[in-house]
Order: sequence, then structure tokens, then C-alpha cells
Amino acid sequence: MQEHHACCAGSREKVKFAESNGKDRLDGNLGADKEKDGNRSGAKVHEQNLSRAKDYDGTPSRTKMHDPYAAPHANMVHIPGGTFMMGTDTKEGFPRDGEGPARGVSVSGFEISPFAVTNAEFQRFVETTGYVTDAEKYGWSYVFELLASEETKASVVQVPQGVPWWLVVEGAYWAAPEGKDSSIEGRMDHPVVHVSWNDADVYCQWAGVRLPTEAEWEYAARGGLEGRTYPWGDLLKQDGEHQCNIWQGKFPVKNNASDGYIGTAPVDAYKPNGYGLYNMSGNVWEWCADWFSPAYHQQTSAANPFHAKPSGSRSMRGGSYLCHKSYCNRYRVAARSSNTPDSSTGNCGFRVVRG
Repeated sequence: MQEHHACCAGSREKVKFAESNGKDRLDGNLGADKEKDGNRSGAKVHEQNLSRAKDYDGTPSRTKMHDPYAAPHANMVHIPGGTFMMGTDTKEGFPRDGEGPARGVSVSGFEISPFAVTNAEFQRFVETTGYVTDAEKYGWSYVFELLASEETKASVVQVPQGVPWWLVVEGAYWAAPEGKDSSIEGRMDHPVVHVSWNDADVYCQWAGVRLPTEAEWEYAARGGLEGRTYPWGDLLKQDGEHQCNIWQGKFPVKNNASDGYIGTAPVDAYKPNGYGLYNMSGNVWEWCADWFSPAYHQQTSAANPFHAKPSGSRSMRGGSYLCHKSYCNRYRVAARSSNTPDSSTGNCGFRVVRG
């Protein structure tokens, strides 16, 4: 099995672009921003993003972003503290991703949202704060080829080398997931996408929550089951029914969509796991708080593990609607991936925790 990360999510910094025959189609101002911002570090991007997330009266976001009367994410699920076997040693795993060795890990109790953050929730955040996402500042984001319109495809002038199914689509961002000729109308209950780690972090500060650690995420995703492949057990289907939104068919040219969806699904699609959490496998990748390291299991504590040392990439968990067993079966609960903090794609969102 191939061990590519690029199928999971295109990266702004690590994917080299093929030479383009066309010119940059961004207008003068956005083009200047892109040239100026292209080499910014994730930390600097985050700092500038945070400064933009302000209340209408101009008060800095760190002190007044959260409205206690709004009560975002009031439906959190309490996960009691405990110990579990984290990671995997099975042949299905990707050793280069650092999925093992499997080990006993303990986590303290916390609360987690049963759903990924939706378009409706993120829209409320943006309308309240005036926040501008990384995708908007760069002027583009990654869109999967089969989801883009013919008109959008015709306007694309950059394609990452080696992964031509990822299109660099100008004007793609959370409210226009497939480009300028798309919208989130009819998808307000779908997970927000084209959200970078930086964007998710600022949202969390506004909402009075945080991103989960990898250990918290996996503990919650397992739903009380020990050593299973998926949140519901070891078989991908149960009684012939699909349990998650992943790719069916031949990747990347044909998706049979027998699970009901070609792109994202509503956040409450399919059955929840044993803790009442939805879509912990498939649908969209979910950002975690940790910096990513293939040596995660060797470098972090067995008690509330957290990889705090900067590595250039943040961890992602859960897989997405693009995952397929022939290429990227990272929709398993032990699977890991990563991307740079300023990267955004049409298959990556986030879930939040508190505590």
C-alpha cells in the first residue's frame, strides 16, 4: 500500500507546483498579499489571524471574543477519564505515520462535541467577528477535481505535482467550497471545510473551547471499544450498511458513492459510536492540537500525551470522503496524518473539546 499524505490533504508548503501556462488570475491586491504572505510561518499567520478576530467595537479578540450568552457548543458529550490502548501494530497501519507501537495511555476527563463544526456554526463566528480565513488571504484553496465545475477547472492554472486530483482553485474558501461558482446553500449542517489549523484555533478561542489532543481524539473515537479498527468494530460495514463517508470505486477517477455522498455528508449522518459521537471515521479530516511527529508514541508521555514541540505540521485525524482502502485507508481510528498550519482543503475541518 502506498504511503502518500498528499492524497489526504494538499499542503501549501510541501507540495511543489507544476509549471503553469497561464498567469496568476488574482486581482492586484490579492496577488500582492499572496506574494507577501506566501513564505510566512504558521506562527505569524496565526498571530495575524487572531488580531483580525475582533468584536464589532474593535476590542481585541483575546479579551472579548467569547459571548457567554451565545453558548456555542452547549451539547458537548462528557467523556470520563480512563486508560486505553492507543495506536496500532497491525499491517493495515502506515509505519511511516507513526501509528505505533500500540501502548497504554491515560487521559483525564473532558467534553467533546458530538459533531464536527458545521458551516452554520462557522458562519456565525465569521459574522460576529469579521474573521478572514487563511484561504481568503492567500486567495485560493485546494479543491478535489471531481467536485469542481467545468468552468472552474478551465480556470485552474496550477496543479500540485504528483497529485493532479488536487486543484488550486482561486476563490475557494469555506463559504464557496468548490470555487467562486459554489456556495454552502443547502449544506449548513455539513462540516465546514477549507479551514486551516490557524483558523480552527481562532474559532476555538472565540467559542470558549479548544482542539482535542490526538490522545483525546482517539480515546473518544473508539467509543469505549478496545483495540478495534473503526469506531463501531472491525468490519467496515455492519449488516451490509455503510457506517461512514469514504470513497467507493476506483480512486481517484470514479466514486460510486454507494454510501450516499460524493463530497461531505451532514455532520449527523450515519450511526454514532458508543459515546454518541458522529463521523469519527470519514467525512472530513479533523485538526488536533498536537504538532505532528512520526515518533509521537516514543516522544510523548503515557499520561495525557501531547506533542508540543514544533515540527512544521499539525496532526489530523479521522480520514475523509476521499479515503479508499486501495490508496489511503486512514479512516481507521489509529490512523494519523498531518498538514501545515496554514493549509486548507475541501476535505478538512475540525471538532472541539472543553475541559
